[in-house]
Parts: sequence; structure tokens; C-alpha cells
Amino acid sequence: MFKSFFPMPKVFFISALAWGIFAVIVWFAAGEQFGSVLGMAPPPADAAPVIWPSRFLMPEYLWFYIYFAAAIFIFYGFWAWYAPHPWQNWSILGSSLIIFVVNFNVQVNVALNDWRGAFYDLVQKALTTPGSVSTGELYSGIAQFLSIALIAIVVLVLNLFFVRHWIFRWRTAMNDFYVANWPRLRTVEGASQRVQDDTMRFSNAVEDLGVTFIDSIMTLIAFLPVLAALSSHVTSLPVVGVIPYPLMFAAIAWALFGSVLLPLVGIKLPGLEFRNQRVEAAFRKELVYGEDDATRAQPPTLAQLFAAVRRSYFTLYFHYVYFDVVRWLYIQTDNVFATFLLVPTLAVGKITFGIYQQVVTAFSQVTNSFQFLVNSWSDIIRLISIYKRLKAFEATLEGEDLGKIEKEPVAQVG
Repeated sequence: MFKSFFPMPKVFFISALAWGIFAVIVWFAAGEQFGSVLGMAPPPADAAPVIWPSRFLMPEYLWFYIYFAAAIFIFYGFWAWYAPHPWQNWSILGSSLIIFVVNFNVQVNVALNDWRGAFYDLVQKALTTPGSVSTGELYSGIAQFLSIALIAIVVLVLNLFFVRHWIFRWRTAMNDFYVANWPRLRTVEGASQRVQDDTMRFSNAVEDLGVTFIDSIMTLIAFLPVLAALSSHVTSLPVVGVIPYPLMFAAIAWALFGSVLLPLVGIKLPGLEFRNQRVEAAFRKELVYGEDDATRAQPPTLAQLFAAVRRSYFTLYFHYVYFDVVRWLYIQTDNVFATFLLVPTLAVGKITFGIYQQVVTAFSQVTNSFQFLVNSWSDIIRLISIYKRLKAFEATLEGEDLGKIEKEPVAQVG
């Protein structure tokens, strides 16, 4: 799955994580200061934020782009020398470009959060003091939003185009690897599906979850300081009372609660999804044989195989009922949790409408980042089932035991 596309996967991913952490530490410890020496200093802390597309071409942003590119090319150069790989341009540079775009989108969200504070304060002023705000100011605020959103849309569309090619390159690498070993793999149950379908689904799932995870980490880095700063406007929390940085700690505690709750509730689902794929593959395989051999795919055999499919799906549906109930209860509660925390502050009128919008948005960004497992658990379940199928597939090449679940008679699965 991985060695077909990445050089020495275990070592590669460990080194990528270590290098990424090192680069982030260096950036926050000295990178920004060194940018100031080069004439690319950030604006003063009390300066009004720039809320136009020119924001992303300001000196401190340009310096970050240079720093990011330098870190990536150093990492790429090392692996190109240490363990050359035929897919290294796509696996290393392509992945780096996707990460860069994810970070850019996070910065767009930060810019839009700055816009909410200024614009909704302007709206509140216009509503409470008629005639104090001109139509030109309101139109200008709308134009700011649309201009930044346009940049985000263009980058998003171009990135989706690139990501689709990146996914297909990974599928191609896996396909080439499995086809080269097809004489040894062809006897494995559902071999054709694992090569033709599971490879594409696996690369898609890993890309989706990988980008979501990286986006969560970068969003935390960007929005935790924002939420900590906004906590100065909050007097106290319900039940808890007055604590330092109340919004930040409340967001972390709430998100961790959901991140533990959902995996516990849905712990059985990955295995059930895997078994579901097995019975579907067995049913489809018999039908394919029946296209060329009149003695295959006879009604009694198909009835038995489809009965296994039915049992598998009904079992899966049952377990998804309680999982979905808990998941959606948590998600709907999450929609109003930030407002619930702000009730004491709102009741005494300590914040403006603009600050309220900023707090709710920043709180949502932080909790969604921490809630990676909550928001992605269904996708993770499907990925685990696909991974198990491909891992068992590859075990044949390595002479390893296929595992108990692979040895279950298909007609009894479910």
C-alpha cells in the first residue's frame, strides 16, 4: 500500500513527522524574528488587520512561503539522495503542495474571522445608531468578504484538480506493484476487487483523512491563540465559573470528550465493515464466474451467498443505529455549545456582536480540529476495513498468516 508510492514508508513517515515538528519549532522560536532581520517583519500587534487579498502578499506571508519551500526542498533532497524512489516527486513534493494549500486555507479562515469581527461590529453600530454607518462602508465590507472568498475558491478548485491526479498516481503505483505480483495474489479471495477497487478507495480515503488531519493540526496552531485572546472578553463560564482562558480550555475539554466517546461507541464497526466487504466480494465473484461458466452462479449458491450479504448488512445497520444516535446528539449539541458558554457574558452585555461572531467561529474551528475522530469516524471505519483487506492481500506475498477474520467461511460471515 505505502511502499509502492513512498520510499521506506515507516522511516519516511517518522522522519516527516520529526522534520515537521522541528520546522514548526524553529519557525516559532526564531523564524519570524529572522524574517524581521530580512525586512519581512509582521505588523505591530495593535495594527488593524488587513482584510483584502493583498493580505496574503504582505512581507510576513512571503517570508513564510520562502521558509516552507526551503524546509520542503531540504527534506526532499535528503530522501532523493538517501532512498531514491520512482514516485518521489508525487509522494514527497505532491504531498507537500497539498499541505501548503491546506495551510493557506487555514489562513483564509483566520482572515475571514478578522472580517467577522469588524463587519458585524459595523452592522451592530448601523442598527443601534441609525445613520452612523454609510452604505459605502457596508458595501466595502461585503466586497472584502467576496474578494477573499474568490481567492479561496480559485485555490480550492485548483487544489482539487491536483489532488485527483495525486490520488490516481498513488493508485497507479499500487496497481503496478500488485500486477507485478499477480501470479502469487490471484488465488486470494476477492483478488480482482482488491486490485481494481480497493486500491482506489484506499488512496482516496487516506488522502481525505490525511488532509483533514493536517488541516486540524494547522487550524489548532492558528486558532488556539485567537481563542485565548478572545477569552479576555468572557467573564465566566456556566457551572465552572471564572478560570484562566475559559474558552480555550472549554473547547479542548468538550472536543476531547467527543473524541473519546465516539470511538468507544463505534468500536465494533470496523470489523463489521470488513466482513461486509468480504460477503459482497464473494457474491460478486460467483456472479462473474457465472458469466462464462453455466455451471456456476446457480440459484441455490447465489441464495446462500446473498443470505450472507443480507445478514451482514442487517447487523451493520443495527450497530450504526446507536452509533448515529450518539454522534448526531453530540454534533447538534456542539452547534450551540459555544453560545451556551457565552450566556453569562451575553446577559451582562460585555461583548459586541462582532466579538460574539468571532468567538463562536474560533470556538467552532478549535473544537472541530480536536474532533477529528468525531467528524471522521465513519470514514476511518471504512478506511480500516479497506486497509485490512489490502494488508491481508499483501500478507500472501510476505508469507504471513492471513488472520482469523480472513479464514471465516463467507457464508457464515455476518
